[in-house]
Amino acid sequence: MPERRATADAPAGSGPGDPVARIDEVYDRIEADGRPGVWISLVPRREARRRAEELAREGPAGRPLYGVAFAVKDNIDVAGMATTAACPARTEPAAAHAPVVARLLDAGAVLIGKTNLDQFATGLTGTRSPYGIPDSVVAPGFIAGGSSSGSAVAVAAGYAAFALGTDTAGSGRVPAACNGIVGLKPTRGIVSTRGVLPACRSFDSVSIFAPDVAGAVAVLDVIAAFDPADPYSRRWDRAAAPAVTGDDGPGAATAPPGRDGRSPAGDLATGGRRVGVPRRGRWEFFGDVGFEKAYQDGLTRLEGLGAELVEIDLDPFVEAGRLLYGTGLVAERLTAIGPWLASHPDAVHPVVAEILRGAERFTGADVHAARHRLAELRRDCAPAWVDVDVLALPTTGTTFTIEEALADPIGSSMNLGHYTNFVNLLDLCAVAFPAGARSDGVPFGLTLVAPAHHDLEAAALAARFTGEAVAGARSGNGAAGAHREEVLLVVVGAHLRGQPLEHQLLDLGGRFLTATRTAPCYRLFALRSEPPKPGLVRVEDGGASIEAEVWALPVAGFGAFVAAVPSPLAIGTVHLADGWSAPGFLCESVAAYTAPDITETGGWRAYLGVAT
Repeated sequence: MPERRATADAPAGSGPGDPVARIDEVYDRIEADGRPGVWISLVPRREARRRAEELAREGPAGRPLYGVAFAVKDNIDVAGMATTAACPARTEPAAAHAPVVARLLDAGAVLIGKTNLDQFATGLTGTRSPYGIPDSVVAPGFIAGGSSSGSAVAVAAGYAAFALGTDTAGSGRVPAACNGIVGLKPTRGIVSTRGVLPACRSFDSVSIFAPDVAGAVAVLDVIAAFDPADPYSRRWDRAAAPAVTGDDGPGAATAPPGRDGRSPAGDLATGGRRVGVPRRGRWEFFGDVGFEKAYQDGLTRLEGLGAELVEIDLDPFVEAGRLLYGTGLVAERLTAIGPWLASHPDAVHPVVAEILRGAERFTGADVHAARHRLAELRRDCAPAWVDVDVLALPTTGTTFTIEEALADPIGSSMNLGHYTNFVNLLDLCAVAFPAGARSDGVPFGLTLVAPAHHDLEAAALAARFTGEAVAGARSGNGAAGAHREEVLLVVVGAHLRGQPLEHQLLDLGGRFLTATRTAPCYRLFALRSEPPKPGLVRVEDGGASIEAEVWALPVAGFGAFVAAVPSPLAIGTVHLADGWSAPGFLCESVAAYTAPDITETGGWRAYLGVAT
């Protein structure tokens, strides 16, 4: 493995082009990287290639995910592959695809493998698997987060354009934060969980990992569908105005109309003017001052986007989250896993076994008492939604090295779930996304939490934060409509002001916003091209800060611009020195490393010897 290993802000299995070539690139990257702890079972290259060849013959018509590589957490059924849930004793192949997998395949996506997880989806650290422990792609030595560890790493490392996870207590959001990507946890029930090995069936959700918000929304648009064979399925009401109810079943909602008569989250698409935050005296960062600063910076950015920050009482939300493991609610895990635990006691990870055996002490009365308390807390939380449209919370209050998580497996997982455990219990949706980093480079994630069915509105505000456009956000009648008039673009070479390709941005109506520098995690290479261009490659070590500019392009022209970007360049997420990120030019590492390394010059202009 080379000393400088490129991470993939632009996934190998995404973007326009020949699906066969893209799938070959995926497998080349996986083989070259050799990253441990990601896969439980990898689809053989020849099978994935055969699928890509079929797609190439049939063409992209009617396939919104044409030729896109994806991965699936190994507690979700794929026909002919064992659903191990990270338990090697489970070897029986699944008889059929889970509906969510079938919908993705029908949309033209190409499955490349099933990913590692905290065994039986129990835990938030990603350290409870006999298939190895992956570490964070962004911060080596730190946890990848769980339980959907492998899915998040597969996306962050560029092996998959997106991946499916599951989320009961935060497993679709914590790994996203640990790896600097997006994790979208939909409204419970709008994505079928049939064919998913349950953790807590009445609270489980299928989640989506993607490099950006727009990608996650595009996948959600494919997989959200009512499943009459799933008793917990419900129709996605994109124009819902939830009403308070004491029921905590799958059709329950948590929020009344807003104080001025608007539906909750109704203004998120245009900026989200009422954003709830915990009272400052109730912030919990477990002593992590770096994450606390990153959170404050994130709130400042939200205010800059037009949000009005409103302090709320988060205590009933947090108390609801504690019910998931500290009361009779945990006994629900035994309905799916208990018989297996009894017949295969030596096949279960010791920490998982401890949690499951601890659930055996609860009685039926305990379960009902916990359900009653949850109903009370749902009522206690409802007033917050009168005053705010969305909550902006740290995804996690801190993170851990792998060694720290192994030393305190229960405590570390509890801390990671402080801001995530309550979301499914209270029937909320959420989207987690990168929002800066600590001074040591460990990524910080922000999560927007909204009432059920307001997934797209929350995603639209997240996209405003990250500088994206989410064209998949829709009104109740299904008419598509972008929520931003412009998209940010980071340039580092021939599109800089005064350089030969600046006119391409100006011709599309682009406008220069600011000069800046990248975060110190990139290498710059002088590609052999005409006109001359640099290639920017993100690396895990040995990186530097590179001169850059941020431009704004009209949404209408952005897609055409991206489609015309020539290989080996691509548009991915570029991290900036001020802690923010935006779409920008990146380069395939294989092509870059055959070109002269010009990183030490500090930027393209300096390399050319021209003034700013």
